[in-house]
Amino acid sequence: MLHWLKEKWEKLKRPKTLTTRAVAGARGEHAAADFLKSRHGFAVLVQNWRNPRDLRDEIDLVCRDGEVLVFVEVKARAVGALVTGYYAVDERKKRALRRSVHAYLAALSTPPRTFRFDVVEVTLSGRLPPQVMHYANAPLFPAGYHVARQSSSLGEGAL
Repeated sequence: MLHWLKEKWEKLKRPKTLTTRAVAGARGEHAAADFLKSRHGFAVLVQNWRNPRDLRDEIDLVCRDGEVLVFVEVKARAVGALVTGYYAVDERKKRALRRSVHAYLAALSTPPRTFRFDVVEVTLSGRLPPQVMHYANAPLFPAGYHVARQSSSLGEGAL
């Protein structure tokens, strides 16, 4: 057991190297952010926001499109991938995104009037610039979804 712990400790001390997948993901997120800013006039508010209660839950991009808050999932794919980025956002990923979006909205002092979910698919190839497809208002939230406002500690009758 001591040998196992020593191996784990040594592994933690080593500098982290990015995997090919992580590099491709970062390249795809950068291409998506550039595309949304230049082509659609979005303002990118946050990149790679993580839920403080569960760091596994992440939102790739949080943007503003006029008065609408836009949560963006970026899917980078190689040329010829079997599953497109749009369809790679499966039900499991949608549940994680709903948790993240809910946590993000609950943390805001003033929730936005309107928000939506977009998917950006980035096709990466070695020689060509990234090809970007933007799917606005992808289904993520059930009809009538809203974030409950934080209740006041004063109680209802205090005001």
